[in-house]
Amino acid sequence: MQQYIARRGDTVSRIAARHGLTPEHVIQGNPWAGRQPYLYPGQILFLPSAPRRRYSVQEGDDAGLIAALFDVSIDELEMLNPGVTSGRCCIPGKVLVIPPAASRSVVSVRSEYGPDDVEQDIGKLVAKYPFVTRGSIGASVLGKPLHLLRIGSGPRHLHVNAALHANEWLTSPCLMSFIEQYAAAYDAGRDWHGHRPEEWHKHWTLWAVPMANPDGVELVQEGVLPGQPHYEELLQWNCGRRSFRHWKANIRGVDLGDQFPAHWEEEQARRGVPGPAPRDYSGPAPLSEPEAAALAALAEQYPGNAAVSLHSQGGEIYWNYRGYEPPESKGWAASLAAASGYRAVELSGSDAGYKDWFIQRFRKPGFTVELGSGKNPLPLADFEDMALETGLILGAILSNLK
Repeated sequence: MQQYIARRGDTVSRIAARHGLTPEHVIQGNPWAGRQPYLYPGQILFLPSAPRRRYSVQEGDDAGLIAALFDVSIDELEMLNPGVTSGRCCIPGKVLVIPPAASRSVVSVRSEYGPDDVEQDIGKLVAKYPFVTRGSIGASVLGKPLHLLRIGSGPRHLHVNAALHANEWLTSPCLMSFIEQYAAAYDAGRDWHGHRPEEWHKHWTLWAVPMANPDGVELVQEGVLPGQPHYEELLQWNCGRRSFRHWKANIRGVDLGDQFPAHWEEEQARRGVPGPAPRDYSGPAPLSEPEAAALAALAEQYPGNAAVSLHSQGGEIYWNYRGYEPPESKGWAASLAAASGYRAVELSGSDAGYKDWFIQRFRKPGFTVELGSGKNPLPLADFEDMALETGLILGAILSNLK
């Protein structure tokens, strides 16, 4: 048992991931941690030693088969089980200690994925794949960078953003994961799920904003402490609740999904939310928030042939907007639905979203994709499926040259 002092930004999941534990291990030793919404700096936790995986050798096993089964290297297996590669320890019934599996991917999700994770993973991606370039489209209310990734050199432009809503932050690593898989396949000259990334790179330029609402994401994941910006206002807007896990808005209580100048006044009247709130407040004016204004400015600077805004949850793809969408949008939506297993939905009674504005402004296909299903924030266990579905949807667009 070891003692750990919580720091700012710590969560139960993040502490568990750093120490090779599960959140349940941490809470088991510190039951109070499961009864409060967030950890506070200075709180002391007692952490058990990381459990070791073990495996009983089966008939016909050898070191290579066991290493492949648990996705570890033979050298790592030998280090914890001397003699296993020679066969002396690889006999039926022998219990082996299995080393922890090391992620071979840059983008992985073992705990909450926040602004710092985006920053670190972007640095690793551009270092590993120099043809992926990074930039910024501006800053959030609290001055956090709104990161931009670009891949491809084609004349057709695809705009994609994620985590516009704070408690939908799992969409962010889904987008980052697709960019990594695209880059890895292109770099190796291989296909990706039946698609040809070299063709994507030749015909399209992908502009990705992986976390459009970093202040809100941090609020959902870490809460707010006395002395932080907007502390008193946030508690008031949140009706005194200490937990912000349901929060969708930015740090000023403006719902960025209702911020775009596409019949904004009608959406504001329909929502009927008069001021800052966890969700559905459209703000004092269209594009009043720097995050929304930066996304619009990027699309204006590089007018797109298509756009996708990644949200959660529902397993649905919204493709239309008041008849402004081009004729091909419906066919594209059917293709995306077929690729992902989602439903293509013709939506009505909704305005002022990013997809709505993009369609109205450019008369090009635009899509809101509701990844996964359940209650936001979606569980980390859903990441692998959601990341694949994200890739299948974006891959279907990038393979479309009509």
